[in-house]
Amino acid sequence: MKKLVIIILVLACSCKDTTVNEVAKEETLPKQEKIVDLTHSFSSETIYWVTAKQFELDTVFKGQTDKGFFYSANNFATAEHGGTHVDAPIHFAKNRQTVDEIPLENLIGQAIKVDVSENAKGNSDYEVSVEDFTNWETAHGTKIPDGSIILLYTGYSKFYPDKLKYLGTEERGEHAIKLLHFPGLSPKAAEWLVKERNIKSIGIDTPSIDYGQSEYFESHVILLSENIPAFENLTNLDGLPSEGFKVFALPMKIEGGTGAPLRIVALVSE
Repeated sequence: MKKLVIIILVLACSCKDTTVNEVAKEETLPKQEKIVDLTHSFSSETIYWVTAKQFELDTVFKGQTDKGFFYSANNFATAEHGGTHVDAPIHFAKNRQTVDEIPLENLIGQAIKVDVSENAKGNSDYEVSVEDFTNWETAHGTKIPDGSIILLYTGYSKFYPDKLKYLGTEERGEHAIKLLHFPGLSPKAAEWLVKERNIKSIGIDTPSIDYGQSEYFESHVILLSENIPAFENLTNLDGLPSEGFKVFALPMKIEGGTGAPLRIVALVSE
């Protein structure tokens, strides 16, 4: 009987230790995370600036080879600026970084989303204001964190790839530039971000960081002059929270490039 009690006590202690270890293990496990793709696919439907070369994909070979195995390969040709892409600082600022010179630290990091979709609804010429940023800060009880990547959610990606709704026109060529209508970032807000906050990069779900009717692309000039790259034609921003997620924005590494196709994703804790 005495031996049986000892055995029971040993087993009980072993089970208790196991439970404690399992709890400790669960507490140290990383949170579940989901990946949100913020990139439009590249295809014949991809939207480009009205004066830029559009995406072309040519089949080199597709099928069974004479040696018995399947093989496929394509050639593609396109402009730097179109679809989901990055604007390198040199795009609008002399002697600033080219695509291959952008530090990876400016393309990867903690991010916030500023939702202006209600303001932009029914106003294709809406410009994100300083107030939109200060409203975000008031709602979250904090300043925009240093080193943030900012994503501007206008809601316009829902129109992609309908050129008339997304760009404001289906026409192409120099004359079509005056027909462009879509939201962007106001120069005053861009200046405020540069002078009052410390950000790594910025992105938007429209064709340009400047709104469609911009003539002088002031927001581009202000941001890119400070080596702050811009991501354009983003999508799925509605699937992101307003803070607490990480962005990975990796463009094609074109030496000397002023821009490049971009694969951008967000990592969100669930």
